[in-house]
Amino acid sequence: MQHYGHFYIAGKWVAPATPGTRELFDPTTEDAYATIAAGGGVAEVDLAVAAAKRAFASYSRTSAAERIALIDAIIAAYEARSEQFAHLIAQEVGIPVSFKAQVTGPAGHMRVARDLLKTYAFETKLADTIIRREPIGVCALISPWNWPIQTSVIKVIYAIAAGCTMVLKPSDASPVSGILLAEVMEAAGVPPGVFNLVVGKGRVVGEALSHHPDVDMISFTGSTGAGIKVGEAAAKGVKRVCLELGGKSANIVLTDANLEKAARWNIQRCFTNTGQSCHAPSRMLVHRDQMETVLPYLVDEVNRFISGNPQDPKTTLGPVVNAAQFDSVQRYIQTGITEGGRVVTGGVGRPDGMTRGFFVKPTVFADVTPDMTIARDEIFGPVLAVMPYDTEDAALEMANDSIFGLGGYVFSEDRKRGYDFASRLKAGRVSFNGANTNSHTPMGGYKQSGIGRSMGVFGLEEYLEVKSVYGFDAEAHALPTV
Repeated sequence: MQHYGHFYIAGKWVAPATPGTRELFDPTTEDAYATIAAGGGVAEVDLAVAAAKRAFASYSRTSAAERIALIDAIIAAYEARSEQFAHLIAQEVGIPVSFKAQVTGPAGHMRVARDLLKTYAFETKLADTIIRREPIGVCALISPWNWPIQTSVIKVIYAIAAGCTMVLKPSDASPVSGILLAEVMEAAGVPPGVFNLVVGKGRVVGEALSHHPDVDMISFTGSTGAGIKVGEAAAKGVKRVCLELGGKSANIVLTDANLEKAARWNIQRCFTNTGQSCHAPSRMLVHRDQMETVLPYLVDEVNRFISGNPQDPKTTLGPVVNAAQFDSVQRYIQTGITEGGRVVTGGVGRPDGMTRGFFVKPTVFADVTPDMTIARDEIFGPVLAVMPYDTEDAALEMANDSIFGLGGYVFSEDRKRGYDFASRLKAGRVSFNGANTNSHTPMGGYKQSGIGRSMGVFGLEEYLEVKSVYGFDAEAHALPTV
């Protein structure tokens, strides 16, 4: 059994000050597969932040060309280990190796950040004034377990592109992914102190980072409850925060939509990654007269999933991440039944024939009303609430009746009708007829789904301060105009 006993600070692998180990459990077998240092604390956070602060003095002065070369080296080091990443996250959090976007996506995000540096103007002119965009400083990056590599990479690579230094805290449920990413940074020759890794619990490491006086910015992805605590701690030091939090996204199927396409797409988008996605369309709004037409398509698409060992390339639905998440999803399914939801497929318990592993029956509820718990809470599992509406205005009101506003989806055969509806959704990202998102565009949410944006130029600017410089001839600098 492998032991991961060190953190990465100032370009070196260091043991935590407090001894101790804990076991890591494979969600497929429920057996321990590795041990890890019990977790970092305030001492390790202090060391990592100090290393990042020292490194910022020189790294923040590097040119765009130097950062481009560094990102190219990171891409090469990452892609050399992509297969290792795929099998690691299958064991660590149950993500099937067949879900290739979990591993190929991060390299794509790195390339977008790299290419943005080739054209981004860090200095522009506004009237006769020079407007500078400068790296904000030391960044605390706190990432989740459901996209353990990609979310970490997006945070890290845009901080690097901006000229910032950082401390990454991966989720306590997926710490080895963070360690492997640190090995990539080491192999790529990232200067000591630019990237640091401290593993540990959010209430210890995350809290210490959020309160640390030498941390200038915090990027956090996780639950809304945890994000609120991060924001409260950061506010005491007037730190910038970028928060990507929970979601309860609605897919509104307008009456002229292709019902089969909308249904099949909804199942695939909602249940991929075992429903553990903050953008999952976990509410599907269908006109009352079309409900019984849609349900057979949903059931048929659910039956196409293959539950099993995520290391098997044929598997398309793995387990949820751990026992706590399994129990939580089971409680939500039972609550849906108790509150009057109609189970169309799935239900409580493991899939037939499975006695071990944190596998959940992919479940579809019909006849769900807006007041039901499964229509309001983020379940973070393969559970879909299908909700009837009577008018388009009622559908819009239902879709927006949520504390969340991360994603939205609209299906219609009429592009103008679809766009008009999409423009009224209170969500940070809206897809029409299942259109794919892309890594150039901003990701973030309205309301309690977060603050700020990641990816592309909007994501880069989360890591930059804006400075107005007066008294110089902006025209002489031949700067682009804002």
